[in-house]
Amino acid sequence: MKKAVVVIIAVFCMLVSTVVLASNTTSNNVENTDVNERDTSISQLVQLKEKEEKSLEDYKKAYGSDAYGFTAYLLNKIQIYSIPFCFVGIAISAIYQYVLGIRKMDVRDKGFLVMISIVTLFVIAQLLPLIFAIVVRGWGD
Repeated sequence: MKKAVVVIIAVFCMLVSTVVLASNTTSNNVENTDVNERDTSISQLVQLKEKEEKSLEDYKKAYGSDAYGFTAYLLNKIQIYSIPFCFVGIAISAIYQYVLGIRKMDVRDKGFLVMISIVTLFVIAQLLPLIFAIVVRGWGD
């Protein structure tokens, strides 16, 4: 049985593999393409940097202070990026609780406690920018 699996994998690898023929005449085109792609990616990075700097300046102007504006900007970024991290954490803790915790009670409890912690951190990360805005700018402003 093991030999058959090895033979099947070997045949699959041979069928999937391809031969790449290269010559010196096309290397100049590849180098030009690499330079163009590098220039494009650099310009995109510069545009992204300028956009983020403008966003930071908008926060500083809206809050009237460099410290408050920078804090609001960071809290906004934390709010945005906490969503995928919390989903991954909830998935991992659910695996601990429901899959690995079937046989071991301490692993199930660990998964449950980690899930509760991640959900708590998620709620804090989502509400903290709102609370900061209310405290700094006021309710009616």
